[in-house]
Amino acid sequence: MTAPELIQAIGAEIAIRWDDGSESYHPMELLRANSPSAENKGESDLLGNRIGGSDRTDFTGVRVTGWEIIGGYAVQFTFSDGHNTGLFSYELLKELDLIS
Repeated sequence: MTAPELIQAIGAEIAIRWDDGSESYHPMELLRANSPSAENKGESDLLGNRIGGSDRTDFTGVRVTGWEIIGGYAVQFTFSDGHNTGLFSYELLKELDLIS
């Protein structure tokens, strides 16, 4: 599994240098919109129905204000709108390369 070697804020993007030598650049607004938290995405009940979550899609101007590596598998970002509950697995961050 690839892990971040360095995470840095550059303008309105988060740059990640991975230990395999690759790099990712994610707009901060995109990270906020794709937060995998229950607060953002909701949760599913046993029947697959979505419970909770937010219908908000516009995160214009939201910035990453900090981050923390969680274990050996995820990054937890703190955003300027106060959101900080999503754990971005390394796998998810690599998947977001396809969107960025």
